[in-house]
Amino acid sequence: MAARNEAFEEARAGGVVDTAVGVPRSREEMFEFYEFIRRQTRDAQSKQGEGGLGFPAGYMFKEPPTYDADELGDPVDFLITELDRVGIARAIVNVDDGSNGARAVREHPDRLFAGIGVDPNTGMEAVRRIDRFAEEFDLKSVGAFPAGLIPQVPLNDKRFYPVYMKCVELDVAFCSTVGVPGPRIPFTPQDVAMIDEVCWFFPELRFVMRHGAEPWADLAVKLMLKWPNLYYSTTAFAPKYYPREVIAFANTRGADKLIWSGYFPAGLTYERIFSELPDMALRDHVWPKFLRENAARVFKLDP
Repeated sequence: MAARNEAFEEARAGGVVDTAVGVPRSREEMFEFYEFIRRQTRDAQSKQGEGGLGFPAGYMFKEPPTYDADELGDPVDFLITELDRVGIARAIVNVDDGSNGARAVREHPDRLFAGIGVDPNTGMEAVRRIDRFAEEFDLKSVGAFPAGLIPQVPLNDKRFYPVYMKCVELDVAFCSTVGVPGPRIPFTPQDVAMIDEVCWFFPELRFVMRHGAEPWADLAVKLMLKWPNLYYSTTAFAPKYYPREVIAFANTRGADKLIWSGYFPAGLTYERIFSELPDMALRDHVWPKFLRENAARVFKLDP
């Protein structure tokens, strides 16, 4: 364990990259933000929002970060302080998620990079939307929540194809939640098996799986072995719950495939994540790839 801790600390000292960061919101703002998910739910617990936050997946997280407006102060300054405290040197922040995300990237262009979400139900407007943000920012990621869309859109649905095409054209990574989602909504659109078709049809698309891929983690590993353009990010999971299949793959043939991400501030505190990370059974040479190098390569964050 001591040697493993040393390898982790050495890699961490080189600067960590987080590829899915949000600017913190107050409790009231969080409740309003999650309305798009609550609209789809049917059970009373989800409709009410657990813990008063309106967080539809609150049952999965013991202590999700919550902030009062007075406690936050300037949300961008709050975020930078958090990143400094845990050694995150660079991060991708949603710039279409209210004005604070865009402001954060503009005020810290050497450290924060732009990411957006898309809804393929809007057709060509989704493509034009990507273009607009790419013109304004150095866009690094386009993301989607297939199960959270209204109506839901499966990953291999042709409504997604123009989005994939635009990501290839702009050389931007595409990120998607995959596997059974935390909110109590149907999981079918996020079946990992659908990614096989996407990677086959779009070999130039850098596709990053988010949110676990469970219960198909073994299939996710098989597909990463098969497709050079497929990657796995650890968003929404505490380190002690990372799928064993993914960790085993990273230690063998998949060292270049695993990308760390913390999911702040949605469900996990950085304190919890960084307290558990040193206990991961990663080989020494994997740590810098996992914490920094893979993200920099896949999302093209290096100068």
